[in-house]
Amino acid sequence: MSYRRPSPTCHPPYACEAYCSTALRAPLRPLIVLPHTLSELTGPVFGNDAIGEMDHDLTRQHGGEPQGQRIIVTGRVMDEDGRSVPHSLVEIWQTNAAGRYRHALDDHAAPLDPNFSGAGRTLTDAGGNYRFVTIQPGAYPWRNHHNAWRPAHIHFSLFGPAFATRLITQMYFPGDPLIPFDPILQSIPDEKGRQRLIAKFDMAATQPEWALAYHFDIVLRGREATPLEDR
Repeated sequence: MSYRRPSPTCHPPYACEAYCSTALRAPLRPLIVLPHTLSELTGPVFGNDAIGEMDHDLTRQHGGEPQGQRIIVTGRVMDEDGRSVPHSLVEIWQTNAAGRYRHALDDHAAPLDPNFSGAGRTLTDAGGNYRFVTIQPGAYPWRNHHNAWRPAHIHFSLFGPAFATRLITQMYFPGDPLIPFDPILQSIPDEKGRQRLIAKFDMAATQPEWALAYHFDIVLRGREATPLEDR
């Protein structure tokens, strides 16, 4: 068993001039391609006991309702051949509606929400499907350059069936005016790759008078792989 190597245009480069901090962590020498071994072709297995009852619903993890627009995020996790990846751990984290993370290093001058922690997890079902309920995240400044703002996004972390399928990425929202100005998303060389990180509005999955909905499929490796977030 082995995995196809990713296309060089699928994922962002390690060094991107417009994304300033990559200059501090990008390798200075060519990478050495190593063969896949058992360590890469296997991975951790997570059972239902690792998931709390409310871990998938970020709006019900505290005593009250969080501020902001409630949204439902669904999707399907697939392998490089389009087959479902069942019973796989999916984790998310994000800002609150005001654009602030609940993190000690986030000093953005925006309010914290006592009813929103901004993190969730779930397992895909037998068909590879996942579902989260959360709040529309806010944009925030990030000091990469003058007047730099990150578009609204949700971070995703997936293990898949093996360490070779490990993926950390970001989901963006359609129609966000900040997307063309974001050097992280724009660092992906392939336009089709960038579009794979933008969720689709899903009217059929909305709940009347309660929540809007977005659909975001994730492909682990292969030609149609969901791009990594800039490393």
